[in-house]
Parts: sequence; structure tokens; C-alpha cells
Amino acid sequence: MKIGINRWTLPGHLTLNECFTLAAASGFDSVEINIAEDGELTAQTTEAEVSQIVKSAAEAGVELSSLSTGLGWKYPLTSADPGIRAEGINCIRKQLQAAAWMGVDTILVVPGVVNAEVAYDDAYERAQSALKELAADAERLGVYIGVENVWNKFLLSPLEFASFIDGVGSEYVGAYFDVGNVLVYGFPEQWIKILGPRIKKIHVKDFRSGIGNINGFCNPLQGDVAWYRVRAALAEIGYNSYITGEVDGYRTNPDLGLKHIAESLRSIFGEI
Repeated sequence: MKIGINRWTLPGHLTLNECFTLAAASGFDSVEINIAEDGELTAQTTEAEVSQIVKSAAEAGVELSSLSTGLGWKYPLTSADPGIRAEGINCIRKQLQAAAWMGVDTILVVPGVVNAEVAYDDAYERAQSALKELAADAERLGVYIGVENVWNKFLLSPLEFASFIDGVGSEYVGAYFDVGNVLVYGFPEQWIKILGPRIKKIHVKDFRSGIGNINGFCNPLQGDVAWYRVRAALAEIGYNSYITGEVDGYRTNPDLGLKHIAESLRSIFGEI
């Protein structure tokens, strides 16, 4: 089992090359980088520039595990505005292409949000319709779309999540399962067993249920996730890809925090 870290956990002022070097020194096997509207990796980044990013990671001694983004919050596939939905689809197409150039097999996609302006049933139909459209791009490029379970008031049970994915009708659309995100209303080991082979990638963070809000998120082994049940569930479904930490780390001495995250993840998942 390979242990990774999302670039967002690494200090924000670092270049990608510096991030790769720090991640390797901290004990991680891989880094998940993010495509954004500005920075070193955007929709305008060329294939040659992506190749240089891949080369930098290899020279630092880490693999690239997957490609994430926060653009799904800005351009949700569930928006009532067709223009915003179209931009969201375009962003995912760019993300798929960048991932293919990068040689990673999965991208993370936030499917949208339910709010006072977007009804649950409308969100379901819009998100599923968009993913059906994007499945053709994913299949052509050989890159999985991993739909992430996030705090978006949407896809709130593992049975519904599984049905939603199956309704897209493509093996290239699956789940990017975040362990810590479900603890406020469920048990991650149960989600893992129900989602099964639909799971393409795993994000990990811990959560203190007694706090119960966004301030409850914390580093692995500091909260209430039943980590060894999670490990057993992943072994049961035959998951053998990356375990990627997406946590805040330490504000003071972030280098030490990264080492502690790597050590915690290695202690939990190293035996799978």
C-alpha cells in the first residue's frame, strides 16, 4: 500500500518541485497535485510543461498518484445556471487531459452541491447527466473519474452513492472515497464495503465527532475514525492503490507535521 499526500497539505509558498522533495523527505511515496485557475498547473498548461512536472516528481523520488481540483465548488455540475454547469464540464475535460498527460489513472471530481437554490432531485439529475457526458472523455483517455463524497448535502448514504455511480453506466466513473468526510453521519468501513470496487482512490483524514463541524477534522489517529476497521474493509474489497492524506497538517513546524502524518498512515496501512 502506497502512502501519499495532497499538495494542499504542503506549505502553500513552495513550488511543486519543492513539494515533491519535501514529501519524499517526509516519508511519502506519492503526491496528489491539483489543477487550478492559476499556479503551476492550470487548464492552459501544455503537455510539455506537464511532462516537466512528471520529471520533477520522479527526480525527487515520489510518484504522482492522482489529480485533484477545487474548481468543482466554483463551477458545480449541479448549478441552476447552464453556463456554470458547462464551465464545470469543461474544467473536468481539461483535468482529464492533464491527468492523461501526467500518466495518472484517476481524477477527483466534486459532483456539485445541494443548497436553498438547488433542489436535491435536480442536483442528482444534473450531476449524473454531466458525468454521463464526461464518461466518453474518460474512456477515450483511459482516466477514471472519481466522484468524491464531500460536505455538500448530497449523496448522503453509501447505497445512494453506489446507485448514483451505477446509473452513469461507465466503468470509468467511480468513487473517490474520503474516509473522514462520512464520520459525521456514518461509518466509513460500511461505506467501503458497500461501494466495493467502485472505489478508485482513497482520501484520509480524521474527525472528532464530539466537535461535529468542520473544526473537527484532524490528522490521522487524532480523531474517532476506526482505522483498523477501515484497513480491514479496504483489504476485504481488494483495494491496493494509494492512500492519500488530505489534512491541514501543523501550522507550526509543518515539516514535522508531515512526518507525523506519514508515520501515522504507514502504521495503519503498511501491513495491507
